[in-house]
Amino acid sequence: MYKGYVYMYSCHEDEEELKRLEMRALFEKEEPSSLLESSIKINPSRSPFIRGRLDIVFKEKSFADMEKIIKGYTMNTSFKINIYRREEPSFKIHFQERRRIERALGESIKGEVDLQNPEVNWLLINDEDAWYFGPWTESEPMWLLHKKKPKMYSTALSTRVARSIVNIALPQIENRTAIDPCCGIGTVLVEALSMGVNIIGSDRNPLAVIGARENIEHFGYSTDVNIQDLNTITSSFDVAILDMPYNLCSVLPEQEKINLLSRIKNVSDKAVIITVEPIERQLIDLGFDIVDRGTVRKSQFKREIFVCKTNGRRASCIITN
Repeated sequence: MYKGYVYMYSCHEDEEELKRLEMRALFEKEEPSSLLESSIKINPSRSPFIRGRLDIVFKEKSFADMEKIIKGYTMNTSFKINIYRREEPSFKIHFQERRRIERALGESIKGEVDLQNPEVNWLLINDEDAWYFGPWTESEPMWLLHKKKPKMYSTALSTRVARSIVNIALPQIENRTAIDPCCGIGTVLVEALSMGVNIIGSDRNPLAVIGARENIEHFGYSTDVNIQDLNTITSSFDVAILDMPYNLCSVLPEQEKINLLSRIKNVSDKAVIITVEPIERQLIDLGFDIVDRGTVRKSQFKREIFVCKTNGRRASCIITN
């Protein structure tokens, strides 16, 4: 039925590279503008950067062409039409012109207009060389609901970053297994579980495991979270998301860091690894092939993101501070 999808993006400038890395993971391409057209359909609520998704019913080169093709189109549900308000000067349509276009489209379509409680919201979007028209699905910012946890760490990833990391690690969720082997208070676990990811967690710190279990239960999710060291894990997973242990005053000894990175290659085909120290040299020495990279900031931290492949294994995604 649909001719593709248009995703509307927005983010803070500190997260621009992370947003683009997530774009490449989910859609195998990126766009510098706020819009991305793709044949791939995902739930827009998965991403902290996607404001919504338009399901393309009509795509035309000009509004005049759009108006002609829509004329007489029949909708079987009550509807409301809006025009995406873009802030870029070259795309900006002023209020009166937007209202005129909305009325013109509404009058061209056969069906029941309902401005208060429509069954379907339809959106018109103009881009550089095209106009798009179709039903609009608004993103629900689930990560905002997860910001206030019963247990908190000041150095934990933000819920926005954690959610994006899950998307980078798992563009496809179905029939995939994942583990967070140093899960801390469970920030990544909560975001993954809220998206329906089949993930378990572990940590060698009993207090962290207790906190993770409490946070997961607080939001109504459930999964196994065990007191276990990564070096003792013998099961294999499609994806591992590893936040290497650290605090503001100390980092892991070099050999322990090498051991953790080496172990990840044995428990998963794909990984997201987070550390306060640069690890590019160690990754190369251990046989990781870096194929993509980006950065994201949090307060005084600058996390550098490496997307890698391991010899004989599928892609890995490594994040460093």
